[in-house]
Amino acid sequence: MRIISGKLKGKSINFLKNTTTRPLKDSVKENIFNILEHSNLMEVRIQNANVLDLYSGIGSFGLECISRGAKKTTFIEQDFNSFKILKKNSIELLIDDQVNIIHSKIENNLILNKKGKYNIFFLDPPFSDDKFIVNLRSIQEKRIYMKKHVVIIHREKSSNDNFDNIMNILLTKKYARSKIIFGTFI
Repeated sequence: MRIISGKLKGKSINFLKNTTTRPLKDSVKENIFNILEHSNLMEVRIQNANVLDLYSGIGSFGLECISRGAKKTTFIEQDFNSFKILKKNSIELLIDDQVNIIHSKIENNLILNKKGKYNIFFLDPPFSDDKFIVNLRSIQEKRIYMKKHVVIIHREKSSNDNFDNIMNILLTKKYARSKIIFGTFI
């Protein structure tokens, strides 16, 4: 795995070699960033953005955002092994001052979050997890998003999630087994 573009382009990202994690493929990640940077549907740009990377795993999405000019990325990861690798990636890439890495359940941190507002939200829950909808609703209710924002969700292509009364879907793209959903909170 690697950083695709920006000031850290070509740098390697450490990752877990196990069956419980599902890293975001470089090709899918590149397509997400192409849409973010070039689509007229998105009012948000990565440059100077505040990013919230939920279910962040090793952090490949948020690290790519930092490389491309995001001001700050907050990662929340529950799995301890993924958290350790994410922390190591942050230190090795010399971006420790631009990241906030939290080892906790997402629900716990969304309840406590009273000060941060974000432009870009990235959610990559396990494909079998449907509790992420509760986390989306919590973000919406707490209004921890800026006026101009985008929500990006990585799901299994066959998933049929209900976002009614939570967000407007701007665009859905499918890549092999993955489905990427772009939207904004209602």
